[in-house]
This record gives sequence, structure tokens and C-alpha cells, in this order.
Amino acid sequence: MVTSLETPTHGSGDTTRLGVLLAIVDFPMLSAAYRAVIDRERDMRVVGDVANRDSIVADIRATRADIVVAECEAFGGFGCATSESIATLRAARPDAKIIALDCRGATEQFSVALKAGADGLLTREAHESDVVDAIRSVAAGHTYVSPTIVTRMINTYVRRSPDAALDDPYETLTEREREILLLASMGHTNRDIARTLHLSEQTVHYHRANVMEKLGLHDRVELLRFTVRRGLLNPANL
Repeated sequence: MVTSLETPTHGSGDTTRLGVLLAIVDFPMLSAAYRAVIDRERDMRVVGDVANRDSIVADIRATRADIVVAECEAFGGFGCATSESIATLRAARPDAKIIALDCRGATEQFSVALKAGADGLLTREAHESDVVDAIRSVAAGHTYVSPTIVTRMINTYVRRSPDAALDDPYETLTEREREILLLASMGHTNRDIARTLHLSEQTVHYHRANVMEKLGLHDRVELLRFTVRRGLLNPANL
């Protein structure tokens, strides 16, 4: 259920102010802080707060807010910052901009969120100015990534010693991604994998895309070659 619900502003009467819906269920103090920051600005205001994760999709559809600020783990059971939670928000309101709150702090998580349909990504430690900048940026059609995340990326990649050995890309895969890698290389479709692992097809799609990107592969043949070279799969068993 949405609390403090107001009529959507932008495009619905008050066209000078952006309507922001806060879907930060697990962090009520953070939600209150965001409301205070946003409502101080002349070009935006909060049109509602989602109070119950079970009704988050219905609430997002009902408010017709211009921008939704949502914690990545929005539905429980999907895991933190998963692609499925963000994709579900995108499906519920295709025309709304989505700013996801990164709750894990992993450098690579921003790409997962953006691929899933988020327009921006903030950390929970974001400064007031970052929150306002993020809202204005995505409203203007730009992609926004928190400066904290950009700094983390620079420290991780750009400043890495040029003499250091390259990381094994396989080691960057999660356990779920490794499961999907093996099944996909054996020729299983996304639907097959979804049924086997009890996931949605969309979740499998995003995991599979992440695997391909991390390993630098392009098709199923390359997947198969990789798993055979790695000793993960015996061709005699195919």
C-alpha cells in the first residue's frame, strides 16, 4: 500500500515538477530522508511512499509517477540487486524512470541493474546532491551512476598495476551464473534452464547475458568450447 499518496504531478496538472515515488520498503529512515531532500527542490516532489513490498507493483502502476526510486531487493527472495526485481518494475511502468539503490556495494552490480532496465544507480550512502542530480539526470533521459560507484570502478580497474596478472574471468561468475553457463553450453534453452533452476525466463536471460559479457563470448558454440577447455564438460557426455 502506498502511504502519503498524492496525485501525480509531472504531466498531470503540475507540469513543472517531477513526481517521485519512493519504494524503499526496508529502509524507512532512508525513505524519510529522501522525501525531505526531494520536497525541498522546486522542480520535484514525492508523490508517495510504498509501505508494503507485496503491493509494490500495484502501487507503481497506480501512482503514475515520473520516477521510481527503489531498493534493488524490492520483492524478497530474489536476492540483492537482482535483475528480476528491476525488470519487474520496468514492466509495471515502462514509461517511468527507475533509480535503483545498490544494497550490496559490488562494482559490477551497476551494469546488471542498468541491463535490467534501471536508468540510474545510487548507493545508500549517496549525498543529498547526488539524489537530486540522479533524479534530474534520468528525467532528462540520461543514465546516472553514483560518483561513489565510479570511484570504486576507477580504484578497481583503472589504477590496477599494469604488471599484475589478469583475473580469471571464470572466477568472476557467481554460482548461479556457473550453473547457467554449464546448462547453456549443453544446448538448453532459457525456458529449459528456467524450469530446471526454478527461475523466470527473464532472470535466466539476464544471467546468461552477464556470463557472455564476463567471459567475452558471443554464442553457444563459444560457450561449449570454453566449458570443454576449462574441463567443466566432457564432450563424450554430450
